[in-house]
Amino acid sequence: MRTRFPTWFNAIVAVTCGLSACTPRPDDGLGHDGGPTTASDASPSADGGTTIRDGATPSDDGGDASTYGGIFTAANVWTNDISADAIDPNSAKITAAIAKASSWVADAGAAKMQIDTSRIVLKADGNTPTVPFRQASGYYAADCDNLSSLPLPAVGAIQGASRYACDSKDGDCHLLIHSAGTHSLYEIFRAVPETDSSQKVTAITGVCAVKWNLSYAYPISLRGDGCVAADSAGFPVSAMIPDADEVASGAVRHALRFSLPVASIRSGYYVHPASHFGGPKGTLADLPPTGVRLRLRANYPVASLPAGAAQVIATALQKYGMFLADGGDVRLAVQGDQLSTKKWSDVAFDKDMLSGILPGDFDVMLMKELKGYYSTWPDCVKNAVP
Repeated sequence: MRTRFPTWFNAIVAVTCGLSACTPRPDDGLGHDGGPTTASDASPSADGGTTIRDGATPSDDGGDASTYGGIFTAANVWTNDISADAIDPNSAKITAAIAKASSWVADAGAAKMQIDTSRIVLKADGNTPTVPFRQASGYYAADCDNLSSLPLPAVGAIQGASRYACDSKDGDCHLLIHSAGTHSLYEIFRAVPETDSSQKVTAITGVCAVKWNLSYAYPISLRGDGCVAADSAGFPVSAMIPDADEVASGAVRHALRFSLPVASIRSGYYVHPASHFGGPKGTLADLPPTGVRLRLRANYPVASLPAGAAQVIATALQKYGMFLADGGDVRLAVQGDQLSTKKWSDVAFDKDMLSGILPGDFDVMLMKELKGYYSTWPDCVKNAVP
């Protein structure tokens, strides 16, 4: 049995997750639990090769000029166009199980397809100063990276706060930093700043830190089977949360991430491209495992949604779908607009704008290999990543 999670952590999980309002950490923390052209053949190579695909090269000025969706300059599974891909033979059973087991629709009949905006991806470049990174007690050393420092913009914030602070009561705080100059993405779970007497941040501590290579086409198991990241499913959080600028461009060219209550996620299993699972508590075989990909059905009447952000995001769900990445009560996530040029008000965004979309409006994409059953978290077997 692994000793990744310390005793105090498991005790907190046992108390809080029994309420079906969270998942064992690290997780994606959607809503604090409580709270862009691609082709269909643009998939990671079978051997997880390192070639940057089809002209998606880093820009000469040190910035990331992505040919694919989002911030990665290489094609990855979340940028695949799945609009013509095969549906799982158990799709109808799985979506029916989601509808029955989850709080997707509240007792009063009010839909719960809401959208969280608590995260932002900070932007760093070659002039951004670095600060030391310190491993907090209980650091997930077997899974996460051994970082000594990270770039930290002078102006920024940790998830759920308007500044560098962890304001979440359960410590579910993610620090997300896109370093264009080095084509890197830093994601820290349970990020807590250390400050001096003037409140200047002098270091960041965290329970897990992962540095993603934005110019690499990751294999289908991403960083490696059994490996957690700043996200419980092992995904890069930032790759699947669009910002207001992206939506304002008229197209989101990658998959999104979504959450379900932990009682609505099948326990002990995950499916690629997830590489890990958090703390699902669902026992029924028809419940979805962590990592499952759902696609909004092609005949869903997108034009009936409000013009602007709702139609752009719904169209992305039809073309790229969404991955089950976490346990929580808020279905989808986008970035906050504190640092974006466009604001959510510019694109008619509302957290309830997709509230009419229900589980039966989705197809479950073919699950090729179900990993499990695991009675405890499996050991992390890391892939070699340049």
